[in-house]
Amino acid sequence: MLQPLADQFLDYLTLELGASEQTRCAYGADLEALLDHLDRQGVSSLNRVTREMLLDFLLAERERGLASASVSRRLVAIKMFFRYCRREGLLASDVTEVMDSPRLIRALPDVLTPEEVDRLLNAPDPEQPLGLRDIAILELFYASGLRVSELAGLRLTDLHLDEGYLRCTGKGRKERVVPAGRRAIDALRRYLGEVRPSLDPGGAEAVFLTRQRHPFSRKGLWWMIRQHARTAGITKKISPHTLRHSFASHLLANGASLRVIQEMLGHADIATTQIYTHVDSSRLKSVHHQFHPRA
Repeated sequence: MLQPLADQFLDYLTLELGASEQTRCAYGADLEALLDHLDRQGVSSLNRVTREMLLDFLLAERERGLASASVSRRLVAIKMFFRYCRREGLLASDVTEVMDSPRLIRALPDVLTPEEVDRLLNAPDPEQPLGLRDIAILELFYASGLRVSELAGLRLTDLHLDEGYLRCTGKGRKERVVPAGRRAIDALRRYLGEVRPSLDPGGAEAVFLTRQRHPFSRKGLWWMIRQHARTAGITKKISPHTLRHSFASHLLANGASLRVIQEMLGHADIATTQIYTHVDSSRLKSVHHQFHPRA
């Protein structure tokens, strides 16, 4: 009963947060150890898990010789898992909220250079119908900074191309307006006019449809982007979230304010957006080195 929830969470780590395969495996091992412990206790529902059960598990792990750093990471994995399940409505209350976890240094997100973005956007074949679809998807990802779940969930009624924007539903079912650039809108119009009618089984609401005439899944979008990144010769590990990070970082590099970027990304707290000030520190160093007389 609990393993499918853990698998769903691990997919979220990879597809939504852009976590590496190494991180996914590490968190997967942490959760597997926890689920084995709960299974031995006869617990088959997260709603039956108590704070005391989790503390007993962590203490048992420490007593069997697990290093303190590994125990701390297990607690982080558990807290993220429970927070995810609570946000998705799979858990009545999160007992880990009152459990302390160590302060972690947040890893800076991978971003593409503008040149790498150009190569990725030019990777699909515009002479092929599905190439036109993939161009529209990639252009929209980079133009809007949408989460992969937001793009997968886009409906035709969410598009307002004449006005130059779209509506999307983000975390917490919050709706926001997101502007789309001219190139993304042009690519969308061409896809909607030339390609989508042949993919629509009749009355489909989703904007983007697969060859099998189904709405795209998050995993399907992730796989498609990886394929085109390989074609473009991009060796960085790339996911839909990489385009979201690149969108925000490039906006900041060209003078957009953090508050505006926060609104576009749908971040509830500007502290989440401030990570991009660290990503763009290389630009500041470059400017200092170029213009400061004693650099």
